[in-house]
Amino acid sequence: MQLTKFTHSCVRFDDGDRTLVVDPGVFSEVSAALDGADAVLITHEHADHIDLEQLRAAAERDPRLRIWAPEPVAGELSELGEQVLTSAPGQAFEAAGFRVRTFGGQHALIHATIPVVPNVGYLVEDTVYHPGDSFIVPPVPVGLLLAPISAPWSKVGEVIDFVVAVRAPRVLGIHEAVLSDAGRALVEGHVSRIGGEHGSEYKPLAPAETIEV
Repeated sequence: MQLTKFTHSCVRFDDGDRTLVVDPGVFSEVSAALDGADAVLITHEHADHIDLEQLRAAAERDPRLRIWAPEPVAGELSELGEQVLTSAPGQAFEAAGFRVRTFGGQHALIHATIPVVPNVGYLVEDTVYHPGDSFIVPPVPVGLLLAPISAPWSKVGEVIDFVVAVRAPRVLGIHEAVLSDAGRALVEGHVSRIGGEHGSEYKPLAPAETIEV
């Protein structure tokens, strides 16, 4: 299957005539990501991971589109009826024919005064792991890790520890929109060097770049 990276935390999987999108948020090229999509996975409710307006419009245009999301997001989209399904940790299901397993539970802590919200990580085809906004390590092998390289809730050392703990042979950076070019190069340099020492090859992707997975 092909994986296309969009700005920030959005990725798209294409395999023949089926398409799955994860986290089409407001920092991403949402229209392009959702074009022709059969299913969408949402990790949590923050706007950089879900553009509610564009997702609603896509679902209304195509009643076959199915959306999996944690309960608060599913509630926001309740008017879409059976097109929306609630996701939670510990599930296994198919979305547009792609095998999906779920992990996690809640968003990483930003600050004690900011409420923690539900967050679901998704493992697609037993290969690609999208953790959303968390460093939850799944207790199963991961072939390709989508690593959030910078966020208000993390520091570089935690990103490195996450990559080392997951031990995926391949790592792609996501959640980069909060960084300048210089900051991104700095973080990626550390992740690439130390991750490589533990068998994880890091690769940055530009927006709209596609790879085979």
